[in-house]
Amino acid sequence: MAITDVVVPQLSESVSEATLLNWKKQPGEAVEADETLIEVETDKVVLEVPAPVSGVLTEIVRGDGSTVTSGEVLARIDTEAKASAAPAPVQAAPAAAGGQATPAVPRAAPKVAVAPSAPAAPARAASPAAAKILAEKGVDPASVAGTGRGGRITKGDAVQAGDQVASKAPAPAAPMTPPLSLDGRPEQRVPMSRLRARVAERLLQSQSENAILTTFNEANMQAIVNLRGRYREAFEKEYGIRLGFTSFFVKAAVAALKKYPIVNASIDGKDIIYHGYFDIGVAVSSPRGLVVPIIRNADQLSIADIEKQIADFGARARDGKLGLEDLTGGTFSISNGGVFGSMLSTPIINPPQAAILGIHATKDRPVVENGEIVIRPMNFLALSYDHRIIDGREAVLALVAIKEALEDPQRMLLEL
Repeated sequence: MAITDVVVPQLSESVSEATLLNWKKQPGEAVEADETLIEVETDKVVLEVPAPVSGVLTEIVRGDGSTVTSGEVLARIDTEAKASAAPAPVQAAPAAAGGQATPAVPRAAPKVAVAPSAPAAPARAASPAAAKILAEKGVDPASVAGTGRGGRITKGDAVQAGDQVASKAPAPAAPMTPPLSLDGRPEQRVPMSRLRARVAERLLQSQSENAILTTFNEANMQAIVNLRGRYREAFEKEYGIRLGFTSFFVKAAVAALKKYPIVNASIDGKDIIYHGYFDIGVAVSSPRGLVVPIIRNADQLSIADIEKQIADFGARARDGKLGLEDLTGGTFSISNGGVFGSMLSTPIINPPQAAILGIHATKDRPVVENGEIVIRPMNFLALSYDHRIIDGREAVLALVAIKEALEDPQRMLLEL
């Protein structure tokens, strides 16, 4: 017998513990190296824990719902055993009150079963990696022609099949809340996810510790609308990505932060930290809640680079594939309620940052230009800031700088 432990992966310094979601294998079942065994939810992301080696899962030490820390043993794999005919439907008890898991009942490793005569291989056998991709994409393995040995479906086959299905009918995002029958007067109690609980904690922290004020302005988006209309097709053909609005807001924010560095600063105790770089957090909605991945060194990126990162963040947020490194840090944030139709809001600062920009739906509105009423695509802007270190003057001027950059995009190119 050669036992290998399955352990919790290293969590970031800001994450002290995590919660086990659900085991995908049971004791007695065969596993292959790199096959996902369980998902671990932190207050930021969901991490997959793969099998470190191939073999048989002999014991689950920590059950579904357990609270765990970095390096803690979750299960054990015997690399010399063979899978038993009927895996034992037994695993460690879930977390008890107080967040600690009830100790697993000791049990002997399953007996090595005598290998029966080899059954006929399924018509559409798939590698573990391929099977995982097909399951995630909702693709029936029977519909995929494998190119591997003996018709086995390879990872490349699965990726290609998934892309074909996605191009025809993109899968809708999972609902933010579970379905609830409306018959009678029903109620449903569900525990907060770690992410939701952490978001709630940070929002309360922000409101209780920061002196938050919000200043408003409006931006005429006509110049950017015209720019997008003129170059949209050429941009997509050149870079393989749509030209959206958010990249212009990121660039405009960076231009303003360069002029007013205090808005890009943060508080550490009684010190003010001025950041000589621009890591912009862009709020993204996911089935698990709001997450804020970071666009690093946004001042050094092109519009195309920013659009690619935003699209990548959005896709990985929907699939639960964002890593801790994607969500850590940030000197300034942007929240876009406009994608949901919001017209105006007061965004809450993401501590320890000192400010956040709220952008909203761009709508045609009557405005006065040169004494005449004209229709223009307008966007209300909101800048929430920590009045402990940012005075109203700097906040208002920073928002005006964002407005000017949006209304005259050439200013961003000339850094005016």
